Amino acid sequence: MLARFLPGVLLAPIVFTVLVGNVVLWGAIVFLLGLLKIVLPIQLIRDVLHLAYKGWCKGNYFGVWLACDNWQVDVEGELDESAWYLLISNHQSWLDIMVLSGLGRLPAPKFFLKDELKWVPFVGAGAWAMDMPFMKRVSKAKVAKNPKLKGMDVERTKRACRHFRLNPTTIINFVEGSRFTSEKHQKQRSPFKHLLKPKAGGIAFALEVLGEKMDGLLNTSIVYHGTSETICKDMLFGKLSKIHVDIKVQSISPDLLGNYQHDREFRVEFQQKLNDIWQNKDVQIALMQENSELPKVTPAHSN
Repeated sequence: MLARFLPGVLLAPIVFTVLVGNVVLWGAIVFLLGLLKIVLPIQLIRDVLHLAYKGWCKGNYFGVWLACDNWQVDVEGELDESAWYLLISNHQSWLDIMVLSGLGRLPAPKFFLKDELKWVPFVGAGAWAMDMPFMKRVSKAKVAKNPKLKGMDVERTKRACRHFRLNPTTIINFVEGSRFTSEKHQKQRSPFKHLLKPKAGGIAFALEVLGEKMDGLLNTSIVYHGTSETICKDMLFGKLSKIHVDIKVQSISPDLLGNYQHDREFRVEFQQKLNDIWQNKDVQIALMQENSELPKVTPAHSN
């Protein structure tokens, strides 16, 4: 990797150029294939589209590898590239997307994206072509004025998940809904040390549509070992000593399938199960961080 030989001021522009160039190249190709898919909605076009998408994933790995070649990926269970999975993970940085897509072990990783990203050149167009859902968060005040807004994300999620039936896919959901920061953690008064509170709706709707087709749940935790709290800066300047990914392949039990939107009892039970998963993940992340030689920053709690 270049970080072994180049100082950060020279490494950063190289890594940045590779990652941006990767997005521009494959984003344009995927977008053009997406337009062709509208004209010729046949499986062959979808297969070619997924091959191009795989090129983007490999480019992500190469770009990050230039800055950090020490990837520790622990998998508990068996992964199948021809399967359908739901992956849930903690979220700390946009680098999470590069890492998860670059693992090379997951069938077609696809993400739930913030609505604002659809306007980002090449990123938004490529995500649209791959049928990824753009999630638009609305405040309770806006929902009170216009109740129809409450179901917008539900329909987007369900529509996207129906498309996911056509090719082996890993649906990736950053359950916290936002990147972890000390400020957000304190504002939420999160009961977890290393995580924000989980949001259950997205994965519940995905399971409602694709649950019977899903081959498993990938309970994933990501930890970066760097020199500061700014993960992307550490990566660009070659200051990441290790990227650690832990994946637990778990079965999807029938009690995780139900009508989350309209069945209140199921919704409460689902939220409790997710909180239990998140509590265990908080412990897992703490154990993964023990390998770090760096000081850990503990967010302050409000009483």
